[in-house]
Amino acid sequence: MKKSTIGLIAAVAIIAMWAMGGYNSMVQEQEKATTAFANVQSAYQRRADLIPNLVEVVKGYATHEKETLEGVVAARSKATQITVDPENLTPEKLKEYQKAQGELGSALGKLIAIQENYPDLKANENFRDLQNQLEGTENRINEARNKFNEVVQNYNITIRKFPKSLLAGMFGFSTMSKFEAEAGAENAPKVKF
Repeated sequence: MKKSTIGLIAAVAIIAMWAMGGYNSMVQEQEKATTAFANVQSAYQRRADLIPNLVEVVKGYATHEKETLEGVVAARSKATQITVDPENLTPEKLKEYQKAQGELGSALGKLIAIQENYPDLKANENFRDLQNQLEGTENRINEARNKFNEVVQNYNITIRKFPKSLLAGMFGFSTMSKFEAEAGAENAPKVKF
């Protein structure tokens, strides 16, 4: 074999190995970018799944506390409205008075039972936990978007730099778009109770 033929075969082999390495590195960067985007979607899904459930738990507990406290207030009000004059002490008035006091005692008993099971009423804690979960979820989403943008940047640089830009064009690799906030995203999401 002639030296020129051997040189040509060697040059073709070197170019083929370079092309293979370049192609594989672009595939690797592209996969990192698509995985990072899947992580962004996962963070959004977590928010979509978590937040409504947390809000319902907090609403339910707040309602329970509200009903308990309102029951105590109503029973107290009723009990204080009924007065018994010792001079007019009839069995009916006494029974009415005892019933009102019994309702207050029952409402207070319920409140005491709740307090024994839960030494401090938990609605404020639940609201604080909800706030922490909201903040944590939004931070996860932000981190996932930032990671995605970083990985996309690396991918785009890889396929745009010469000489890999030649391979990218031949093999159909194109730049990916970075995450951009939607119009109105500067406004915080609203949580309603």
